[in-house]
Amino acid sequence: MKLIVNFYIFVILITYTMCNQQHTSDARTQRQQLVRKHFKHLKKEEGAIRLVGGQSDNEGNIEIFHNGRWGNICDDEWDKYEAEVVCRQLGFKKGGKATHSGVFGNARRKFWMDNLYCNGNEKEISDCRFDGWGSSDCDHSEAAGVICNIDKNETVIVEKIVPKKPPKIMYRSKEPMEIRLVGGRVPEEGRIEVRFGGNGPFGDICADGWSIIEANVICKELNLGYANLAFQTDFFGGSNGTNVVLSGTECLGNETELSQCKFDGFGRQTKCHGNKNHVAGVSCIKTMPDLVIDGTELEVTTHLEDRPLYFLTCAMEENCVASQAYEIQKENPNWHMETRRLLKFTAKVLNNGTDDFRPHIPKNLWEFHLCHMHYHSMEVFATFDIINEQGEKVAEGHKASFCLEDNLCKDDIQPRYACANYGDQGISVGCYDIYKYNIDCQWIDITEIEFGEYTFKVSINPEHKVPEMTYENNAATCNLLYTQQFAKVYGCKVGRP
Repeated sequence: MKLIVNFYIFVILITYTMCNQQHTSDARTQRQQLVRKHFKHLKKEEGAIRLVGGQSDNEGNIEIFHNGRWGNICDDEWDKYEAEVVCRQLGFKKGGKATHSGVFGNARRKFWMDNLYCNGNEKEISDCRFDGWGSSDCDHSEAAGVICNIDKNETVIVEKIVPKKPPKIMYRSKEPMEIRLVGGRVPEEGRIEVRFGGNGPFGDICADGWSIIEANVICKELNLGYANLAFQTDFFGGSNGTNVVLSGTECLGNETELSQCKFDGFGRQTKCHGNKNHVAGVSCIKTMPDLVIDGTELEVTTHLEDRPLYFLTCAMEENCVASQAYEIQKENPNWHMETRRLLKFTAKVLNNGTDDFRPHIPKNLWEFHLCHMHYHSMEVFATFDIINEQGEKVAEGHKASFCLEDNLCKDDIQPRYACANYGDQGISVGCYDIYKYNIDCQWIDITEIEFGEYTFKVSINPEHKVPEMTYENNAATCNLLYTQQFAKVYGCKVGRP
C-alpha cells in the first residue's frame, strides 16, 4: 500500500513538473515573440541607427534614435572613421565610405549630431565625441551618409525604405546640354531645366547631392556670375518628380559647362532618392569672395612643440587634440601631466575676390566659448590633415573661426573688420586674416604618429559653408619630414580642399 501511494506521488510530481516546464516554455516563447516584435519595429532604443534613401541595403543617409525620436547626422567633419563605426554598428565588418551633401536625399528630420570625432574603434556612433545632442548649424542639404562594404559571406539585416537596386554607376553626357533658369523672382535665380541635343522638351534636375559646387557651374555657364545658394526644393516650381531628366550630379567645380560633370541617371526614367519635389535650383550673384591660402607662410612657420595636457584644457573642449588624449584623460588620474607633441604653424589667408568674406550664420547665432572667452562665427574655418603614403589620414585637426578679421591689408585698403568687443567679423577684399602659430588649436597633435615622410594639407572653408568664386585655391598641400628633432614642411602647392 505504501508503495502504491509513493507511486502516485511520483506521478503527480512528474505531471506538475511537465506542466510547469510547458508554462515556462510558453512564457519564454511569448517573451521571444515580444522581443522580435519590438526588434522589428525599427529597434527603437537609445543610440540605434538606420539607413534611409539608399538604393541597396548597405547605403543611405544615417538616422539615429535619441530621446524617443529619429534624427539626422550632419556631414561636418564626417569622414571614413565615422563611416567605419556606423557600418560596424550596422553589422558590416569591412567598413565603408562616407558620403556628404545629402547624396541620398535631404535630411528628413532634425539634426541630432554635428561635428563628430571618432577614432574608428568605438562600438557605436554615439560613443564618439560631438557637439551635443541637437546642437548643429547645418541645413537640410548636409545629411551624412555611408556606403558600407559588403562581405559576400555575411548576412546583414538593415531597415530600408526602398528595395534593392544595382549599385550606382557614374556617366558623362554624350550629347550637348541646354540649360535655363525658370520660376525665379529675378533672372539670376530659379529652378534649373535641361534638355539634350538642342531640341525636345526641358526637364528638371534631381537635387540628390546638389551643392554649391554644382550650382557654381550653372552660374558660370549662364554668365550670371557665381552661385550664392544651391537649392534643393520645389520653391521655384517643379514637376512632382515626373519630369526629372538628370540625377546624381557630381562636379569638381572647375567645369565651365554642366555637360562636363558626371551623372548617375539620364532621361525621364530617372528617379530621385529624395521626395518627389526634390529638384535643383540656384541663385547667382556677380560679386563673390575668394580665399587664397599662403603656402610659403606654412613652410617658414611650421615647428614642433611639446606641451603638457594641463595647458591644453581649453583646447580639449574644442576637440583640438588627438583621440588618444581623451582616452588618457579617462584612464589616468594624472592625465594633466602627460605631454602631447604638437605640429604648430601659421595660416595666412588672403581674400582675393570681389566681395567681403563673411560668416555664414548671423551674429546673434554665434556660439560663445566660455573657456576661451570668445565667439565662434564658423564652427570649422580650417582643417589640417597629415596623410601617409597609402593616402590614409594619420593625424588631423581643425580650427573654429573665433576671429575673422583684417590683420593685414594692401596699401590702399583700410581694415574694416575687427573682433574686439564683439565686433563684426569678416575678411575685406585685399586683406589677410592671419591665424598665428601661438593661437590655441593652430596645430595638429602628432604624438602617436611615427617618424617619416608625409603629406601635410591645410584647407580653408573646407565645407563650402561660405560661397566663393572658386575653391581651387583653398588648400595648400605640402611635403612633411618628421624626425625626432624637428619637422620640416616644404614644396607647398595651392589647390582644392
